[in-house]
Amino acid sequence: MTAPGPHVNTSDEVRGPLLTAYSGRRPERLPVWFMRQAGRSLPEYHEVRRGVGMLEACLRPELATEITLQPVRRHGVDAAIFFSDIVVPLRLAGVDVEIVSGVGPVIGEPVRSVADAERLAAHAPGDHSAVQEAVRLTVAELGETPLIGFGGAPFTLAAYLVEGRPSRDHLAARGLMHSDPATWDRVMTWAADLTGAFLRAQVEAGARAVQLFDSWAGGLSLADYTAYAAPYSARALSHVKDLGVPIVHFGTGTSELLGAMKDAGADVVGVDYRLPLDEASRRLGGTTPLQGNIDPALLTAPWEVLEAHVRDVVDRGRQAPAHVLNLGHGVPPTTDPGVLTRIVELAHSL
Repeated sequence: MTAPGPHVNTSDEVRGPLLTAYSGRRPERLPVWFMRQAGRSLPEYHEVRRGVGMLEACLRPELATEITLQPVRRHGVDAAIFFSDIVVPLRLAGVDVEIVSGVGPVIGEPVRSVADAERLAAHAPGDHSAVQEAVRLTVAELGETPLIGFGGAPFTLAAYLVEGRPSRDHLAARGLMHSDPATWDRVMTWAADLTGAFLRAQVEAGARAVQLFDSWAGGLSLADYTAYAAPYSARALSHVKDLGVPIVHFGTGTSELLGAMKDAGADVVGVDYRLPLDEASRRLGGTTPLQGNIDPALLTAPWEVLEAHVRDVVDRGRQAPAHVLNLGHGVPPTTDPGVLTRIVELAHSL
């Protein structure tokens, strides 16, 4: 009889609960993390950010590392999400962008013409060294807890670039895609490669998964999303496909777009709070791991109300092959951090 060889451990134990769930299998412990868990609601975040602008904070490696680690220390979540902002790649590429308090990202020269698009496309992705240093520092501190890389989807970047600032209806962006498809393609191709390079830099420095976040895709019809946005999200994600990390695709107001978002290259689909997870799983054919989708508004509800909601989300998530518990959008800044810690404890008990 031949003696058994040395045991090579490729089990879910090594992957940990988050990466196991992202791979489509159910870990022993329900994994949980929160979008926008780093910052805003944490007093320690406000302390280290005092006097430092948002984009500057994202590009100071030691500071970005500290902010990324804070919720892991406080809440015991199963993943860290890299502290960054959707428009950081624009700043690195030399685009005139500022985050204005009370407004959001403001573009110095909005893109409205062929000439504007060509001017934009002349910007190369830029130097990712500060981002990669922050990722390396963070990964070294996290130990077995995985770091998720982060990037904004091309449509959301283009919406800012064309509108010049946040917009509720994105009339200028939606108008451009129909009135001048060639210029739209130029902007979106550039944005896709910008985000793709940003995601790849994070993975090459140690991120073990990535999430593509589409803040404004919910403003599109399925036909427009499929024709004018999804191919560019697919292009962005193609930059990391060969690296073998799980890809999460999330957008707000995207209940009607979930299938197209998956088809753009996602392994995991994030679901916002508007659609129950069992229905989301049905729409995706019951074969796709899901992430979500606690309603952030309920974080201020009495605990018995919130607990019942969390349990309901978890129950509905059982219809999917695997489930990562998260919010159906980001942590509101007024959230009591203790509530998030309590949700983590509940999730792990389930």
